[in-house]
Amino acid sequence: MRIWYDACTGKHVRYGAAIAKRLEEKGHEIIFTTRKHPDTVSLAKYLNLKFNIVGEYDPSSKPMRLYKGLLRQIEFCKMFKDEPPNVAVSHGSVDLCRVAFGLGVPIISTYDTPHADAVSRLTIPLSDVVVASRAIPENYLRAYGAKRVVTFDGVDEVAWMRNFKPKVKYDFGRPLIIVRQLETKAAYAEDLTADVTERIAAELTSLGKVIFLARYNKKPRNGLIVPKDFIDSASLASQADLVVSAGGTIAREAALAGTPSIVIKIFEGMHVNEYLANKGFPIFTVNPEDVIDYSKKYLGKRFDTAPLINTLEDPVDIIEDIIEEIK
Repeated sequence: MRIWYDACTGKHVRYGAAIAKRLEEKGHEIIFTTRKHPDTVSLAKYLNLKFNIVGEYDPSSKPMRLYKGLLRQIEFCKMFKDEPPNVAVSHGSVDLCRVAFGLGVPIISTYDTPHADAVSRLTIPLSDVVVASRAIPENYLRAYGAKRVVTFDGVDEVAWMRNFKPKVKYDFGRPLIIVRQLETKAAYAEDLTADVTERIAAELTSLGKVIFLARYNKKPRNGLIVPKDFIDSASLASQADLVVSAGGTIAREAALAGTPSIVIKIFEGMHVNEYLANKGFPIFTVNPEDVIDYSKKYLGKRFDTAPLINTLEDPVDIIEDIIEEIK
């Protein structure tokens, strides 16, 4: 089968790489697309993926975000007008869903972000199957018009963090604290008035070396290490003494690897983080004013998570089974 995967962010690239590897082993042909984005192309090259760059992400304004998305859809129409794929898979790619739906191609969408309302509205109703962690209440998906929901007892990041071995050894000094900047330009963050992650990163310098993983503006910040070039965040998180974030992918990568992960309570609906905490993984959701105290408590502690992660289901198994049904 010809299977199309579109990756819009770094997390999508990671997830797509795990899915593509499994499906290629089964003899399927993978058409892997991505867009120019701070977290996509460098990671795809790092993972030695064969991929096509189609369009770019420009969050400078709502009209520009829409325009760039429409241009991608036109390019996808050109790519697939003569030979559509048999199946389309993504982690909520609006452009893939619109084009695949228009071409009559079955759509499998993975999902873990109830707070991303705009993406959910534009992808879930068009998807034939939504694959989501059991942590997420099914009524969230049904409210957006999900036709079929398949759940698994795990989180997306299990797909690449089980038996994970860092490809790069980083040496920035100890204790090493990673702070991932809030995705301030995402649609779900439009109502936020300030970026609390940068302020907290500055405060954490009293406890150790702080790497601030900036999203877009990688200018130097006083007292912080701000990498300008590509960093393998999964490897970095697994080697750090502490990870602080707004609760996205790096939070769960760290927790699955046994690194204490502090989630700043900014968004509601972070069910997958609560799920991991209840399973015993070192992920702690706290109010902004409590981050320093929790950092002092957990900095440098390591947790043996191998027995825990082996009890979780791999979502790639679920996706493979669904594709076999379609076949």
